[in-house]
Order: sequence, then structure tokens, then C-alpha cells
Amino acid sequence: MRVPIRRNNARGRAPVLPGFHLSLGFTLLYLGLIVLIPLSAILLKTSAMTWDAFVHAVLAPRVLASYRLSFGASFIAALLNVLFGAVVAWVLVRYRFPGKKLIDALVDLPFALPTAVAGIALTALYSPNGWIGRYLEAFGIKVAFTPLGVVVALTFIGLPFVVRTVQPVLEEAERELEEAAASLGANRLQTFSRVIFPTILPALLTGFALAFARATGEYGSVIFIAGNMPMVSEIAPLLIITKLEQYDYTGATAIALVMLLVSFGLLFAINLLQAWTRRRGQAEGV
Repeated sequence: MRVPIRRNNARGRAPVLPGFHLSLGFTLLYLGLIVLIPLSAILLKTSAMTWDAFVHAVLAPRVLASYRLSFGASFIAALLNVLFGAVVAWVLVRYRFPGKKLIDALVDLPFALPTAVAGIALTALYSPNGWIGRYLEAFGIKVAFTPLGVVVALTFIGLPFVVRTVQPVLEEAERELEEAAASLGANRLQTFSRVIFPTILPALLTGFALAFARATGEYGSVIFIAGNMPMVSEIAPLLIITKLEQYDYTGATAIALVMLLVSFGLLFAINLLQAWTRRRGQAEGV
């Protein structure tokens, strides 16, 4: 006697993975253990502070200076990565040249390279006696041990996020649309602004959000090149580590909570903007 097999999807095939409820339960459990519980611990630890103590901890002049540097440098680095990362992705997708696979592999180097190694290497390059820093020093440009060095380090670690987000979109883009625009008399600028840019805009926003979120929490590659001078080149993650070393756990979690809320707010805004661009694109397509 044959036992009938339950068909759970539209095509009538048996599902490869376990049922929906089991898979959903495993997903929620995994996310809870890895993401929600650690983040909720920050909130619970901070809730033990009084409101006045919380305000004093997160609005101290030294803390505000670290916020400005961390978020400002992360924003600038993410913008630079959006601009130059899009160019890198375009070259890797649209052109063939010797060494293309090597360059494509080098894009992922910041993923594999330990952040401390990256920080030491950047410091050696951009210090006043470094290979690049000595020439910049002649023009009065100092990179190492300044906020500019923080931007350089954050740009280095954020580039792969933009390139790997935009690259698949360019690979799937229909080149016939570009050819049709050119045949209708559009110049290169018009083709880019009206055909290519709307296609890759959601990917650019996603890459910007990922690069910004990665940069705000970066520590290893920044502390070597920043100089870590209070009120000048001290990033917020370093200030959190400093407070932990001073056994000021509530102060550290208060600063971490502010950074978490700002990062979450930016990611939420980016997601809303992405949804708006998709709806607008679908409306224009109709």
C-alpha cells in the first residue's frame, strides 16, 4: 500500500526543508540568540541608570566629539564608497582586461584581512615617513593621526559592501535599454541618468547603508591610524572600550545604545527610501 505524500507548495512538489512552522521557529530562535538577546542586554543594562545619569553619560563634550567623528567620518566614507564603488563595479562588469580576476579578488581583501593588520598597513603608508604620507606631507596634508586618517580607514573597510551590492545588479541589467536610448538620440549623460542610474539606485542605497553601518562600529583598523586624541581623533567605539576598562559598564552601554539607535534609524530610513524608489519605478514602468 502506497502512502500519499503531502504536497505543500503551488507546484505540487514536496518541500526540501522541514515545514514552515519548524523553519520559522528555528529562524526566530537563531535570531533571538544571536541578535535580539545581546541587543536587549544593552537596553536592560542602560535602563538601570537614572535619566540624569544617562544624559550626562551620552552628552558629555568628549562623547559628543566622538559621535561627530564616528558618524561624520562613516558618512563621508560611505559616500566615497558609493561613488568610487559604483565605478569599480561598472569596470568589473562591463569591460574585459588582463588581470580582471585579480582585481575582482582584491575587492574582497578588506573582508579577509584582519582589521588590526589593515590599520597597521594604512598607518605605515600614510604616516609622515610612509610611502604615501611623505609626499602628502610636502603639500601640508597630514593623514595619519588625524580625522582624515579615520575616513581613509573607514573607506578601506567599506568598499566591498558597495561593489558587491551593485555588481550583480549591473550584471542583470538589460543592455538593450541602453542601446535603445542611444538609438533614440540620448547622449551618455542622458542614458546614465534616465536608464542606468534608476536601475542601480536601490543597490547604491543598500551599499551605502551597509558601508555606513560597518564603519560606525569599526575599531581595529581605526585605532592605529586615528591617533586617539580626545576631542580630536577619538572614535566612539574606542570610548566604549575605555569606559569598560574603567569599569563604567553603564556608561559604556549608554554610548552603545545611542550608536545603536542612530544606526538603526538610518537603516530604517534607507529601507523606506528603497521601497519608495521601487514603487516609483514600478509606477513609471506601468
